[in-house]
Amino acid sequence: MKKIEKLTPEQEAELPAFRQRYLDIACGGGRIDRDTLQGHLTASYALIGKPAPALFIFDSPAACMLALKIFKMPEASQLGSQLWSQLGSQLWSQLRSQLWSQLRSQLGSQLGSQLGSQLGSQNIYDPNYLWGSQDLYWLAFYRFAHSIGAKYSKKDAATLGLIEGISTQCEWWFPYDGVVIASERPTSVRWDGERRLHCETGPAVEYADGYALYSWRGISIPAEWIKDGPPASKDIMRIENTEQRRIAAEMRGWHNILPEIGAILIDKHANPQVGELWQADLPDNGPERFLKVQCGTGRTFAIPVGMEFATAREANAATYGIAPQILDQLEIRT
Repeated sequence: MKKIEKLTPEQEAELPAFRQRYLDIACGGGRIDRDTLQGHLTASYALIGKPAPALFIFDSPAACMLALKIFKMPEASQLGSQLWSQLGSQLWSQLRSQLWSQLRSQLGSQLGSQLGSQLGSQNIYDPNYLWGSQDLYWLAFYRFAHSIGAKYSKKDAATLGLIEGISTQCEWWFPYDGVVIASERPTSVRWDGERRLHCETGPAVEYADGYALYSWRGISIPAEWIKDGPPASKDIMRIENTEQRRIAAEMRGWHNILPEIGAILIDKHANPQVGELWQADLPDNGPERFLKVQCGTGRTFAIPVGMEFATAREANAATYGIAPQILDQLEIRT
């Protein structure tokens, strides 16, 4: 068979809807069909010579882990990896950058990683899980390859169908001898315009039992930052996690923080829409300069700029990508 080297324009045009279909399966709030999931699990266990497992379904990965503690399940040993080695075939194609990477950044790097990080800090954590719907990025990758003509062996096609059948039904699942614990998918997942987990008014990810993840522009944050507001300026500078510190500062507003952390005014332009240049010493970063401006609507805000700027005029012009002389001709910043 001739190797597929390049997508046609028509195939390229199909990718956004194809990606979205799998993302909707993972994040669209659908509930598990017990009979369907049980059938795929039974067939998967048969591949490695195991009898059909009993299936227990819970509303979130956290509830699954709590149930495992209550049930006092033994160590999963190599069952999970044994299943994976059978189900994870050697299929490949030329679609990695277009399907794999984009879906993986949302399902794996964001949803899966934040969920794992939060659960990993709790004493109910159980590492013996497979990702379920968060693995749909690579399943979409192989399915699209098949749809445009990639040929799979009968065995590869069957095993791909099994793992897709499981992953389109549940989120994390925990395989043990004789038992599978499976989690429902989230009831809602919220993103910003750049497809990062984000919600300014509540959880970015919610499950039916109330378990939730809070996130701001793709960075996990404590729930109280949304419920009660971000930390006070003096407390923000003490946050050890640099990404969370940056997000807290963004939520509080650098223009509110600068006067309270000993920042120094470097330069002030007569026009408030050109603004003021401030310098502050930040933990782990050292000195950093900020442009504080008033936009055309009257809102005041501040943004980090480079240390190379000596005046607010220079820094402001750089935010437009223009020379300061051109900025002089602009009357209103929008």
